[in-house]
Amino acid sequence: MAVRTPDPEPAGDEPFGPPSGSVSNPAWLTDIELAEVRRRLPMLYVEAIPVRTDGMGMVTQVGILLRATPVGEITRSIVSGRVRYGETVRDALFRHLENDLGPMAFPLLPPQPVPFTVAEYFPLPGVTAFHDDRQHAVSLAFVVPVTGTCEPRQDALEVTWMAPEEAASESLAAEMEGGRGTLVRMALASVGALP
Repeated sequence: MAVRTPDPEPAGDEPFGPPSGSVSNPAWLTDIELAEVRRRLPMLYVEAIPVRTDGMGMVTQVGILLRATPVGEITRSIVSGRVRYGETVRDALFRHLENDLGPMAFPLLPPQPVPFTVAEYFPLPGVTAFHDDRQHAVSLAFVVPVTGTCEPRQDALEVTWMAPEEAASESLAAEMEGGRGTLVRMALASVGALP
């Protein structure tokens, strides 16, 4: 079976396009264009909580990313990124899993990915449990088993594997950005991994 390798992407806040845009790919936006779009429209994202499972499919470990933000802060997070124009949700999910976890993570995507929830991020805190200073974003959230070796790339510094109870803890939630601790607890509840 051939392993699909997505096109390499430039580094940055979100690997969406080169800073100056691209004539060859009109779906890429410059930083200025992206800022303008974010002020006018909700952005579509996919988010994934990587897990390891036992032979019966029960979650035994949850992968939480250690990430550096654009302003140099270190925070905990999950796999997350925008869906490109013309890209399927499945392809976007695979691309972001590979970007954050490395090409040898071997995520197990189902034939028809279905999110466990839809999370809405708002620039104003308190509208929902999720917050993003930059934009109004709608995120399709998935639990994705991975079977390979995870070697983070891009702005992910490391993947920490922890027991579901630890991943659902208040102390970890306090380290996570934008309310993603709530999203992790929702993910674990959706697969019966919370006590």
